Amino acid sequence: MSDSAQQAKAQKKAYDEACKRVLSERGIMAHILKACTEEFKDCSLQDIARRYIQGKPSISRIAVEPEAISPRIESEQTEDKSKTEGTVYYDIRFHAAAPVDGKRIQLIINLEAQNDFNPGYPLLKRAVYYCGRMISSQYGTVFVKSHYEKIQKIYSIWICTMPTKKWEYNISRYRLTEEHLMGHAQAERSHYDLINIVLVCLGSKSYKQLKGILRLLNMLLLDNISSQEKQELLAKEFNVTMTPHLEKGVAAMCNLSEGIEKRGEKRGWDLGKQEDVLEMLKDGVPFEKIAQYTKLSLQVIADIAKQNKLI
Repeated sequence: MSDSAQQAKAQKKAYDEACKRVLSERGIMAHILKACTEEFKDCSLQDIARRYIQGKPSISRIAVEPEAISPRIESEQTEDKSKTEGTVYYDIRFHAAAPVDGKRIQLIINLEAQNDFNPGYPLLKRAVYYCGRMISSQYGTVFVKSHYEKIQKIYSIWICTMPTKKWEYNISRYRLTEEHLMGHAQAERSHYDLINIVLVCLGSKSYKQLKGILRLLNMLLLDNISSQEKQELLAKEFNVTMTPHLEKGVAAMCNLSEGIEKRGEKRGWDLGKQEDVLEMLKDGVPFEKIAQYTKLSLQVIADIAKQNKLI
């Protein structure tokens, strides 16, 4: 791979890490939980951030060695390991205690920042896999032997920044429900309502055209405004406490984004050259990402791929 392509990947990786740091702030997570979960919809943002989110969220690639995992009761990790299932890394994972019917229930929350909406497989199937691992990994950490009553409900929330047009500005939830094929006996909902997937799809509009969580996330992750403007909006409009960690993360995102755009104007980090576009195509980089880096149209990229028999 050429130096310019490697530089593009390195800067993209740094940008993704900055996004995760920003999304892992309690004030941001509180907005996401209030908008995307049934348990927190009637709670104040302040209560969610200060009372209900527990501990420090784990950000992806924070390795937990197998030796340090046992005993793992109530421990948090971003890496699930098993000899048969391989290794899974979560972008952000944390615990929350939700107020339900006068008591608190424990939830495990996974946040994923997803740029590629069509990675070559159905994104929802990956989300289902993540949920399955979050349930199965509770054995030995949350419960032992046959104490399945202790299984904690999980949420996997996917923030998709570059969905296809028809998915733009959709928020969709997928969960287990009860369906009667015969008879009317009803199970207690808490016994099966344990898995929830939420897709939050952003898009190409300005945040000024949006409301609620879509307005917040679009402004934070996609809108081309200065770091100072974003920080002021977070504090004044969304009542998010600007911690040094959050200020640093927002500034890093904006600087990296600005670098991407400036390099894009200079022939997209020189990736506008056909050989560099070809290298990215051969590496499996999605068309949308190549277009973002190079400022070339999707049609031009498709033409290059067709000419070289890559599609």
